[in-house]
Amino acid sequence: MRSGMLSVAQLRDRVDTGEIDTVLVAMTDMQGRLQGKRCAARYFLDEVLEHATEACGYLLAVDVDMTTVDGYALSSWETGYGDVVLRPDLRTLRTVPWWPGTAMVLCDVEHVVPEGRAVAASPRQVLRRQLDRLSERGLRAFVGTELEFLVFDDSYEAAWSAGYRGLTPANQYNVDYSLLGTGRIEPLLRRIRKEMDGAGMYVESAKGECNPGQHEIAFRYDEALVTCDNHSIYKTGAKEIAAQEGHSLTFMAKYNEREGNSCHIHLSLRGAAGEAVFAGDGADGMSPLMRHFIAGQLDCLREFTYLLAPNINSYKRFAVGSFAPTAIAWGRDNRTCAIRVVGEDHALRLENRVPGGDVNPYLAVAALIAAGLHGIDRGLPLEPEFKGNAYHSERPRVPRTLREAAQLFGDSAVARAAFGDDVVEHYRNAARVELDAYDAAVTDWERIRGFERL
Repeated sequence: MRSGMLSVAQLRDRVDTGEIDTVLVAMTDMQGRLQGKRCAARYFLDEVLEHATEACGYLLAVDVDMTTVDGYALSSWETGYGDVVLRPDLRTLRTVPWWPGTAMVLCDVEHVVPEGRAVAASPRQVLRRQLDRLSERGLRAFVGTELEFLVFDDSYEAAWSAGYRGLTPANQYNVDYSLLGTGRIEPLLRRIRKEMDGAGMYVESAKGECNPGQHEIAFRYDEALVTCDNHSIYKTGAKEIAAQEGHSLTFMAKYNEREGNSCHIHLSLRGAAGEAVFAGDGADGMSPLMRHFIAGQLDCLREFTYLLAPNINSYKRFAVGSFAPTAIAWGRDNRTCAIRVVGEDHALRLENRVPGGDVNPYLAVAALIAAGLHGIDRGLPLEPEFKGNAYHSERPRVPRTLREAAQLFGDSAVARAAFGDDVVEHYRNAARVELDAYDAAVTDWERIRGFERL
């Protein structure tokens, strides 16, 4: 067990000594955020541990503003906005170093009636379903997510009051790989690294990125569900630590006209005994299974992009020459392609470069697995690798808008077969809600262009 992770016995001991008095009981919502309750630790041990706890089902049927919206079968005014069950997954129990006396556990989401039936649209359950499909074939997925973020010297409260305009970035220029640049905010970066390590994560490194104030903290790959759990906890924790230090940071995909925040996802498969299955004896070093898996990525990418880029803002990243992909192609260590193959032998893996920092990791990884299984099950052949600048190629393009991506996802027979009609309809409605809200908004861009001159 990694340092920072807790057994129930260890939690009891720390509660008895007064070291822990609060347990965060959390689920991940459609936006990839942690939602839940702060439970008294003794109450958690006496009641929640055995009987779970409940929360309003609207947590999986609202927009980013927590607005109640229509169109969801799971939860609505028509159904009375009933509860769902939050069932603690005790394998996720851990300390939360950035809050005193606090532990956390992540939960699976279940229906109240019938008892124990999983809520299919819950992001954690969407991923579990694809992991089960892998397991049926004797396979396990290992994943790493690379989250970029922008740091500002302004507090979140000051940023809100300023309408998120005119903020001061923590660096004034491009600090990509610059030790001097990361040194400028090392106290914040160091605290995030140390406290994520104290929450059971394996931190690898921190580096500067291109946009002023942009940085990335990398974590070691792990089993897919573990990585996605850690991803969600890290995003929440990094924001909370930044706030405690008087800073703010954002993972939004495209904050300004410069480089966006990416979340490249690395994925490999292993057999049931832990053996690597992507490496092979062919000229390209790939096994037939890996070639089929990548072919599935290419075949499904347009239809599954919505699960990789779930917001209006997500699509602003996809610009030529921006290091965010526009062409659906694969290449060996080619950052202009949507799918990049890196590593060799046991480290051989694919990198999907489409997701931004706003991605819900559970949905994105589920999409990668479902696409790969589509390729494996149908024995899809892999096209030759793309060499050169894919931005200027004739390859099919990543969808340009949320509207286009949502239409492709909703109409996808592959998505419906992999995820189920109920999940597809749930998330297609989420896209509709986002689009309706955006279409009704009047933006600063419109005011600046139209107030006087039109």
